[in-house]
Amino acid sequence: MTLIEGHRPIEPPQGVAVWDIDPYDTAILTDPTDYYHELRARGPLVYIPKYQILCCGRYAEIKTIFNDWERFVSSRGVGLQDFKLDEPWRPPSIILEADPPDHTKTRTVMARAMSPRAVNQLKEFFQSTANDMVDRLLLLDSFDAVYDLAEAFPTTVFPEAVGLREVNRQHLIDYGAMVFNALGPDNALRQRSLAMGPDIVPWLTEQCRRENLKPEGLGSTIYASADNGDITEEEAGMLVRSLLSAGVDTTVTGIGSALWVLATHPEEFEKLKADPSLARPAFEETLRYTSPVHTFCRTANLDTDISGVRIQEGTKIICSLGAANLDEEHWPNADHFDINRRPTGHLALGTGIHGCVGQNIARAEAEAVLTAIALKVDKIQSMGDAIWRPNNSIHGLDSFPIKFT
Repeated sequence: MTLIEGHRPIEPPQGVAVWDIDPYDTAILTDPTDYYHELRARGPLVYIPKYQILCCGRYAEIKTIFNDWERFVSSRGVGLQDFKLDEPWRPPSIILEADPPDHTKTRTVMARAMSPRAVNQLKEFFQSTANDMVDRLLLLDSFDAVYDLAEAFPTTVFPEAVGLREVNRQHLIDYGAMVFNALGPDNALRQRSLAMGPDIVPWLTEQCRRENLKPEGLGSTIYASADNGDITEEEAGMLVRSLLSAGVDTTVTGIGSALWVLATHPEEFEKLKADPSLARPAFEETLRYTSPVHTFCRTANLDTDISGVRIQEGTKIICSLGAANLDEEHWPNADHFDINRRPTGHLALGTGIHGCVGQNIARAEAEAVLTAIALKVDKIQSMGDAIWRPNNSIHGLDSFPIKFT
């Protein structure tokens, strides 16, 4: 069998629109708005000839796919590769790329480590760090919203929360970019990211070893589950690495996007200043509006159907979370950013058994930053164009010069 990007090619199912487009084109990854709209307009599923694959951009269908792990599995890879047919570039994640019962075991360990009690104990540290960072930025004539805040804050507080003794900010950023770029086709983005692996992966693996973690961090809590016999020592190390890959890049992206939407929607920032308790809803609306993780895949594990479309076993489906979160059929005025919306059920952090296990920490970090800004900043002024950083799975800023007054 000849594979395409590591998966089994299929013919277009009956009644499905054929759309000759590349969802991983750099122009689309940089500005996906028109692509999202057209993807939804063409039907519940479309066929992409370049990859001989199905693609979905509507909220109802993607929520169904993500919530039905028995029909649409993650264990065969959440990127274009089908791990049943093709060797992945690294050992599969034992939480992101796993299904029950294996997933249940590791998810329980991770949920215990990042319990509400554990997150609450970090909130004061997050807030004091955010306050200090915003105070320093207020003294500057301008700064880069990405480098100086969106990247600086998570790479300061999250490694400390995990218990890393040694922190290399750039390695943490690059590792997240590498993991998410690897989920796409073997394009230039993926090739450049994987080329960094020999420098980054050994360093990260070493930092995640038990003896290199502080005893009071989240990482040591995960290793305690190995002592209890819930997981092996090797699995504990893999889970700590998974925590760092998923817990940095998406939070960086979410905070950067929040700064962008508040700077470009000053009327919404006025609402936040008037009521700083809206920091959490503002972040939720940012996640819906900008979708930091724009794409994940699922694999049909049996012959099935969705919305009247027959789907063969082994079919890969590109699920465009970014398109689903802007679906007008589910979100009235979806293209409008409104921090009063309360977008319960958005798909930016997944849904079902594979909902982001670290989402409470991401929310706590972002809430701390936005609260500090609401209390201390009168105006967020754009000082130049926002530049977006293309990635096969992440939609985030590369740079955005701004000024706090």
